[in-house]
Amino acid sequence: MARPVTLFTGQWADIPFAELCEKVKKMGYDGVEIACWGDHMEVRKASSDPAYAAEKKEILKKNGLSCTALGAHLSGQCVGDYNDPRLDGFAPSELAGKPDEIRKWGTEEMIHTARAAAAMGCTVVTGFMGSPIWKYLYSFPQTTQEMVDAGYEEVKELWSPIFDEFDKLGVKFALEVHPSEIAYDYWSTVKLFEVFENRPTLGLNFDPSHLIWQGVTPHLFLRDFAHKVYHVHMKDAAVTLDGRSGIIGSHLEFGDSRRGWNFRSIGHGQVDFDAIIRELNDAGYAGPLSVEWEDNGMDREFGAAESVEYVKKMNFSPSTVDFDGAMEN
Repeated sequence: MARPVTLFTGQWADIPFAELCEKVKKMGYDGVEIACWGDHMEVRKASSDPAYAAEKKEILKKNGLSCTALGAHLSGQCVGDYNDPRLDGFAPSELAGKPDEIRKWGTEEMIHTARAAAAMGCTVVTGFMGSPIWKYLYSFPQTTQEMVDAGYEEVKELWSPIFDEFDKLGVKFALEVHPSEIAYDYWSTVKLFEVFENRPTLGLNFDPSHLIWQGVTPHLFLRDFAHKVYHVHMKDAAVTLDGRSGIIGSHLEFGDSRRGWNFRSIGHGQVDFDAIIRELNDAGYAGPLSVEWEDNGMDREFGAAESVEYVKKMNFSPSTVDFDGAMEN
């Protein structure tokens, strides 16, 4: 299949971009989904300085790589979340403890990200939107439907001006359905699209690893939302409930074997990638298959190199003939 196999650079932001691109090419990847942190992509520079974008594109060209998307997970979270001290690590340090300014920065950063994407020649930005109601996940103290509805409307109000700028540039936003987001499972995704009146700008970065541990069957989710899938993450996870562990994670760090589930390097978990590829084929998806490598129990260079081979082997095309067609006289 002609779908490019790419690597999301978010988990590799400690490595300078030029050095990482050399590694990525040697591993056998076709391109990168560039994270907008570290030195990988400074969106305000890319949106305003043609020389900066040209330098990034030259690094890619030198290594025979394409840029298929920009990943803006950190700044996007700053738009929909509010007054969370953890956001201090996402926004510039001088904004620490200033929730209004962090939200303003996140909003401006997302607009610059769309411009940076256009400058880099890609039409998709992946990321998060945040959620003013994630804290209401468990309905005690009691959560009213009005509170939930208000949270969705707040997200619409916050993101609509951002999407207006995306539209001007011909760039789409692909939300990664994920715990802590306004859409984190099947029905919360249905509601998000309803609230945005199925605005074409807003689609999905399909990532099965966030669904399987919640009990949502990834390929069925994909089947129902295929028309909204603008980008795909190839990432695995495994549920390991043992009678002591809980599905919510027990505030144990990722990789801790006492957790009820953990992310795994692709092929080492429980996601049915064969079923996912078949659904992508049925939907006619020809975009990138982007490896987001997360596995605290495995060396990352070993895992990323193994992952590209796994995905390329799974990246099959649909049949062009009926298997029993040759049986006719």
